[in-house]
Amino acid sequence: MRQIILDTETTGLSPRNGNRILEIGCVEVLNRQLSGKNLHFYINPERDSEEGALAVHGLTTEFLADKPTFKQIAAEFLDYVRGAQIIIHNAPFDVGFLDAELALLGLPPFKEHIADVVDSLQMAKELHPGRRNSLDALCDRYGISNAHRVLHGALLDAELLAEVYLSMTRGQNSLTMDLGTEEEVSAGDGKLELAPLSEVIVLAASEDELALHEDVLNQLDKEVRGSCVWRFEPPPPEAAAEAA
Repeated sequence: MRQIILDTETTGLSPRNGNRILEIGCVEVLNRQLSGKNLHFYINPERDSEEGALAVHGLTTEFLADKPTFKQIAAEFLDYVRGAQIIIHNAPFDVGFLDAELALLGLPPFKEHIADVVDSLQMAKELHPGRRNSLDALCDRYGISNAHRVLHGALLDAELLAEVYLSMTRGQNSLTMDLGTEEEVSAGDGKLELAPLSEVIVLAASEDELALHEDVLNQLDKEVRGSCVWRFEPPPPEAAAEAA
């Protein structure tokens, strides 16, 4: 499977207000391995960045003045992503900008050039409900160093997201039975031994997460006009047996 991890930087928050793409970063993943065949463009958006956006990416109008326009890089970009599955963090944002750029060139929407789009932000929300799921938060959660990320950059963010996505989708690595070779099994006593499992990692809830949990419980209390069932601890097995 060919997957492309994609990120953009823009002059502002909405293409409807005339904001444009000024950077695109793509990281290729082949069969869950980074291929090293990445793609990166700085783009002249033909307008200034809004103050808030400039504070995020730091790419000034002067720096981008001699860079190609989206029209000039569109063919190379579409050839690179064509037919691939695209992974984007908060996909509606980036796809909305890509659609707007393609529309200015009279080209079909982005999804007509690719296989499909996976929103890694939505995936993270389903895996970690009620927790922060920004790229920085996910890097912390999965032990991925982002110390070099001072400002947002499309290629840097795509590289970090690639590591995060592979971590999120890795699944279980070892829950198997070590049967040995056929000769070892035949010569054995007929007993099967389970291979040792990796050490279980326990992640305790933070104070912020506990506070969010308490807010949810308080809301449930209001809805049932009392104490919700999640506030009651079940009796120990011995007590439950005696009561029966």
